[in-house]
Amino acid sequence: MNNMKKHIIKFSRVLVIGLLMTSAWGCNEFLEETDKSNFTLENYFTKPEHASSVVNSIYQSLQPVMSSGFGGGPWMMLEFATGLANTELGQAQNSLFVRSLINNSDNGYGQTYWTSSYRGIANANLAIEKIPEIEMDNDEQSRLLGEARFFRAYYYFNLIRIFGNIPLITASIDLTSPELYPEPASLEAVYNQIVADLEVAENSGLPWRDASGRVSMGAVKSLMSSVYLTMAGYPLQGGSQYYQLAAEKANDVIQSGVFDLFDSYDKLHSVEDKNLGEHIFMAQYAAFTVPSSWQVSIIPYNRGISAYSAETGGIFANEEFVESFETGDKRAEEKEFFYTEYSLESDRNTIMELGDYYIWKHFDEEAQLRTTSSGMNWPIYRYAEILLIYAEAMNEVNGPTEEAYEAVNLIRRRANLPDLENLDQQEFREAVWREKWVELCFENKTWYDMVRLRKAFNVNTLEFEDYVGHEFSYGPTLKERELLFPIPTAEIRNNDKLTQNSGY
Repeated sequence: MNNMKKHIIKFSRVLVIGLLMTSAWGCNEFLEETDKSNFTLENYFTKPEHASSVVNSIYQSLQPVMSSGFGGGPWMMLEFATGLANTELGQAQNSLFVRSLINNSDNGYGQTYWTSSYRGIANANLAIEKIPEIEMDNDEQSRLLGEARFFRAYYYFNLIRIFGNIPLITASIDLTSPELYPEPASLEAVYNQIVADLEVAENSGLPWRDASGRVSMGAVKSLMSSVYLTMAGYPLQGGSQYYQLAAEKANDVIQSGVFDLFDSYDKLHSVEDKNLGEHIFMAQYAAFTVPSSWQVSIIPYNRGISAYSAETGGIFANEEFVESFETGDKRAEEKEFFYTEYSLESDRNTIMELGDYYIWKHFDEEAQLRTTSSGMNWPIYRYAEILLIYAEAMNEVNGPTEEAYEAVNLIRRRANLPDLENLDQQEFREAVWREKWVELCFENKTWYDMVRLRKAFNVNTLEFEDYVGHEFSYGPTLKERELLFPIPTAEIRNNDKLTQNSGY
């Protein structure tokens, strides 16, 4: 049975027997069983509870890419592709292949991105088709449809940046559908659909913030600003009109007055502060119910510092990258973004020097010290990124304006760095890029920026250089093929209309 058929059948079965009983989400609203009736395709999409449940199911596709363990984790794919990450996990071949730039289409990380994203799109397509048929409160119906549109845009945005020309499916399909083996769409068609979905979501009546973790207006505007910034750069090279749109959407978030930078980096990995303050949108988790699993990957390999029995050493920062931070940057200090020492699990009064820069910004101390069950969320959009999008986009349109300076300097002040001033457009442009490389490191952002800019940061010369031909600090050199990841082998095998990306 081909892979796409498996996905469709699995989705239908899950829909009928229980995907809606618990969406894997970190708040009571999502975790409670909202409707205990015996779902079938015949009686489904008839009640408001069904509308909520099918939209809840779309959220679940955020989670597979974050799964982590002794096999590594799909999210690491985008980090090792930057050349700024290292690993001690020799058995995680998928990580090593990407890090060494010898990746191939059999990599399970890419398959997880593809499968989970298209599963989310399938659920979104069903929601968009069926929710309008349900008799329910109009405002609630509009908000749920806005959430579904947001997610369809979000999953396509990731897919097109990772894989390039991909199938564009906007209707539900089954085993008899002619779209079962779809042809890839043009880049323009996919981006047009992304924008169209976000424009609907923008007018769906969503609140600016949702502390439960649901999609909000802040999330929609943030995604729009990121989409437009990407459309301005490669591969579409839309230019100034899209930089202008990116600045406008980012400014909408800024002017809302709802979001602000945390005063402490500790709050970036505080379970109590998830979905609040600087956090605009996150993938949700709940300890002991739907715990996050990346904690085992950001601690050293079998060094005995954690209450977790699995210490995988799956990913940490290259020394050269951290040491390229500006002198005095608070983010490079111990237990701000990284940690180089920690107490032993057997004796918390004994501190072990770890020898490398492990990732503190995603570290759940309660889980590591005691519970081994983490309710920490994963950040997808936070206010710092929106400030940096605004600063970059405004500079491209109007040069380094006072507002652009203030946006980036807010982030620099938190890092105890002096304000930027008296820069020309090119100097300001690269200063903002460098700020993004530091502030958003290990949040699955940097590789996307590298590809849309066709630039990479040289940690030795402290300069930006062309992406193609950029040499990682440990040897491998980026080729043109690394502007995309390979389409998974199973997808090529099962759909002969797909063409493998060049070089794989």
